[in-house]
Amino acid sequence: MNATTERAVDRWFSSYSADHVNPVNQLIHVFCVPAILWSVIALLWCVPVPGTWFRPGMWAAFAMFAAWSYYFRLSRALGLGMLLVFIVISWSMRWLHGTIGSAQLAWLALAVFVVAWIGQFIGHKIEGRKPSFLTDLTYLLIGPLWVLAKLYRKLGIAY
Repeated sequence: MNATTERAVDRWFSSYSADHVNPVNQLIHVFCVPAILWSVIALLWCVPVPGTWFRPGMWAAFAMFAAWSYYFRLSRALGLGMLLVFIVISWSMRWLHGTIGSAQLAWLALAVFVVAWIGQFIGHKIEGRKPSFLTDLTYLLIGPLWVLAKLYRKLGIAY
């Protein structure tokens, strides 16, 4: 593909990958990026929605739908994969919220968020490059998709 026909998702991945060359940093990202995604959704799940018929998770559902819409526009195959990821995360949130409650889930999510970000910054220290999102916040959305694309490539799934 030349520069004029290259897909937007390929341009995002190319740029993101340039900041993630070191194998240790890549491995850290494979674990920490999904952990951060999970923790953000968990924290949004815990935001109360008083005085409405909405159940816990409304804000998380809106955020997941917005992210999924973006992913689906970039790549239908990756968008469908992220839909599956969001469904699994939602099921885990519903179960955890019902089992341990909102306050405990929020503390757990906060702990996962902090530990995963520490891991990310350690990875970038090893890499010797600043995190991509410091140049463009869109990379906060690209990270989870990049990890999923790595899995797709490993499984031989085209995206």
